[in-house]
Amino acid sequence: MTETTTFPTLLSDIQIGNMKLKNRIGLAPMTRISATEDGQATEIMQKYYESFARGGYGLLITEGAYPDEAYSQGYFNQSGIANDKHVAAWKKVTEAVHQAGSKIIVQLMHAGAQGQGNTYKEKFIAPSTTPAKGEQLPFYVGEGPYYAPKPMTKEDIQDVIQGFVEAAKHAKAAGFDGVEIHGANGYLLDEFLTDYMNQRTDEYGGSTENRVRLLVEVSKAVRAAVGSDFVVGIRISQGKVSDYNHKWANGEKDAEIIFSSLSEAGLDYIHVTEYDAARPAFEGTEHSLAALAKKHGSVPVIANGNLEDPDKAEQFLAQGEADLITLGKGALANHDWPQRIVNGQPLQPFNPEILGPKANIKEQEI
Repeated sequence: MTETTTFPTLLSDIQIGNMKLKNRIGLAPMTRISATEDGQATEIMQKYYESFARGGYGLLITEGAYPDEAYSQGYFNQSGIANDKHVAAWKKVTEAVHQAGSKIIVQLMHAGAQGQGNTYKEKFIAPSTTPAKGEQLPFYVGEGPYYAPKPMTKEDIQDVIQGFVEAAKHAKAAGFDGVEIHGANGYLLDEFLTDYMNQRTDEYGGSTENRVRLLVEVSKAVRAAVGSDFVVGIRISQGKVSDYNHKWANGEKDAEIIFSSLSEAGLDYIHVTEYDAARPAFEGTEHSLAALAKKHGSVPVIANGNLEDPDKAEQFLAQGEADLITLGKGALANHDWPQRIVNGQPLQPFNPEILGPKANIKEQEI
């Protein structure tokens, strides 16, 4: 039995915007703190991403890189894509990945109120003064409750949009195949989308249509800046780093508004992440969040969340719930996951110890 008959959907090619992928297996974006103090990509990062490319992943989506040097950085030693030094450093990464046969997209992440352990301290910005829930995470060098953020003015909102625009231009100059706008996991754009984090009374607050407005405006502005030949996607979730159990209050109605609005914003894909991508998104429905993105949107959907079992992933795609998958923990355990399923090799179990800060790259089986 050949690999194409074993996993015919997973291992088939696909076109996403102007980008053709050799398979439907991607590396999920995972926060790392392996950059230099000023946000430049390092040799260890180059080896990290190159190893996944050599392992057969069709698409790599990087860790979140901060788009501007005002308020967006969330962690010490987080990568940036905000200046020429960042561009030059990332070029080494993109060249290595391309030589190894994969495509690579950089995720643009504004931390908002969920930043932690960095030099901004009480200068984080967010839609309102509401802080993120819970406490900062020690493995991101955070400590204690999240800071109460400064509510954004209309001028701040325009600055944030422009920051994403400039970062996307930098990404294009650095040789990336596209950008992913981080609208998930409790960071700034997701805070606008989140009812209890967004207490605004202007056109960016209140209804779901208003709360998704900034995500749409950022998407349209980035698309206009980079042109039609550069891939632009967005990541969406319900849960957050600071609130894993959050659900959209209006269930599928919210999903309809959010996914239809984003599909009309010039995006090439929507990347949906849940703890388990195959589970129903809400009580009273059988649809996963990815399936709802397919149902109410009109662009390809990437699904993330506990899809490390290749049989489960193949079935998920074959049933039409999504168009691609991305792997997080499964990828960390198996930098060569695609090659292993092609060759019928067993998959290595995930070792939580590799999630520690600046884990030794040699310990991650590249």
